[in-house]
Amino acid sequence: MMKFLKTIRFDPSDSQVFESAAGPDEWAIPGGFRFANAVEDELAGKEKQAFSNGFLSLASFGFSTFVSVAEISPEERDDITARLVRHFIDDYGAPSPNAAGAAAQQEIAFVLDLCAEIPINSVFTLRRIFDDSGAIKEEFRIVDVPGETRHARVWDVVEE
Repeated sequence: MMKFLKTIRFDPSDSQVFESAAGPDEWAIPGGFRFANAVEDELAGKEKQAFSNGFLSLASFGFSTFVSVAEISPEERDDITARLVRHFIDDYGAPSPNAAGAAAQQEIAFVLDLCAEIPINSVFTLRRIFDDSGAIKEEFRIVDVPGETRHARVWDVVEE
């Protein structure tokens, strides 16, 4: 069984804090590459919010504050990998499909590894900062839910 990250929404706040918010149940990656050319002092507003704690959706390419671990099929993995390759070519000017494919494979492999030993439905948050040398550092945290069964569904989202 392979596991991957899916966006979740507890409330509509992502649509207010991010320029482009991901919808619920979209496959996601950390997406730190999105900020590869960012300058710390120039980040502000919604862009800074996305930098600081946004996971990147692979459906809408919007951001989500929270993601949860879910099962992913090999076909779904292949689909999101192809989508990410296209994104690298179309939106980031990857020099070739091979270069885009290698970068996409690396992003997907990172998330598969991150989720491998984590129970289904575990919720992650992300903290992204610039370290003392100016490099981007990402920290992942699992949101603990006291008293809940680890494999039980712990969140339901209700639109109001």
